[in-house]
Amino acid sequence: MTNAQSLIKTLDFQLDIQSDNEGLLYDATLEARSVYNETIHLAKEGVDWDVIPDLVADDANLVKNTTQRVVAKALGTMENYYEYDDFGLPSHTKDGAYPLRANYEEGYNLSLTDDGDVAFCISAKPYKHVKGVLDGSDAHLDILNTALESDEWKIGTAEALFHNENPELHVNVTNTKQTVRDKHDSRTVVGVDVNEDNVALTVLSEDGVEDTLVIDFPEIKFERHRYFTMRKRVQNAGKDSIHDTLEGREERFVRDRLHKVSRHIVEWSRQFEKPCIVFEDLKEMRDSIDYGTRMNRRLHHLPFRALQFYTSYKASFEGIPTAWINPEYTSQRCPMCGHTERANRNKKRFKCRSCGHQDHSDRSASVNIAVKGSKQLDWNVPALNSLPQVRKVRRSQERSSCAARKVALRL
Repeated sequence: MTNAQSLIKTLDFQLDIQSDNEGLLYDATLEARSVYNETIHLAKEGVDWDVIPDLVADDANLVKNTTQRVVAKALGTMENYYEYDDFGLPSHTKDGAYPLRANYEEGYNLSLTDDGDVAFCISAKPYKHVKGVLDGSDAHLDILNTALESDEWKIGTAEALFHNENPELHVNVTNTKQTVRDKHDSRTVVGVDVNEDNVALTVLSEDGVEDTLVIDFPEIKFERHRYFTMRKRVQNAGKDSIHDTLEGREERFVRDRLHKVSRHIVEWSRQFEKPCIVFEDLKEMRDSIDYGTRMNRRLHHLPFRALQFYTSYKASFEGIPTAWINPEYTSQRCPMCGHTERANRNKKRFKCRSCGHQDHSDRSASVNIAVKGSKQLDWNVPALNSLPQVRKVRRSQERSSCAARKVALRL
């Protein structure tokens, strides 16, 4: 049994722009920033959101379709602010470039050349186009070539932007014929416990716990604290423009790390038979956080939901289903005896007050998540008489490195 879904993947390319049109593209991203700022300003003023697109389009020096896409993205940011605590109130005074968002065959076009390259044409301004060819990884170019020639794929929206001053195009492609296996057909459950500085994974089958992995990423917490300190200093100095730049750098750094960690989770999960990845449903978690100003700031900025979203997204593209469970008692319950009173916890050490079982505290939570996930799938949960050794992986702090250093941790 399969559950069909439209699966979307984002392909990243560098732009090899012809002639001197790079300046035109940059000017268009500055105009997109103005559109974004004006949209946020009007939304804050209480203007009807249905009216905003036409109001902004009248003054924007962009293709109308592109203006509408930028407005929609800005309003989506406002919607996230109202719906979730994860997002701060968006600023309408930011400077610099903003991604130029466009629909395929309306704001941009792609085509195969006789040399086998993929040519692009972006409508940067009304009646003004930026042309050239795409450059990128072989894997992404192969997928795009397939999408251009096959009915199985559809090319969707794209964003033209500048990353480290280099022009890029990020293209969304959809495969409507690829399916995600129904979670009830799974043979293994991967419990995922997301924490401030790591993510713990435990694989459970009907025979018991198969394996456990803890992926450390302390640099996210470190960099967020470092950028918070720098932003406070520039705020006190009255340099708001630098504040926005630092905020953007922090967001890109965290997003890059989360994408790498989520990719690692999915790649590790793929080795097990018909896996289903299980997360805690943490939507209401922030409402109950109140541990003082400093700790509240740290916990409210934890990338729980972002990492879960990236992992779920990547898993779906591999055909792996995901499930969500109630997080109640996952960090307190003893996986061996089921005792649910608050255990003795000393940093990463869990000790049950009832049976004396000791474990890595995050691994213990991931086991409980996997057990809850298996119950959701109507399994007969096996007895957990013993747990395998915990393996730890620490993500390299160098951006260019994808290698991980593995260290065995015996408990």
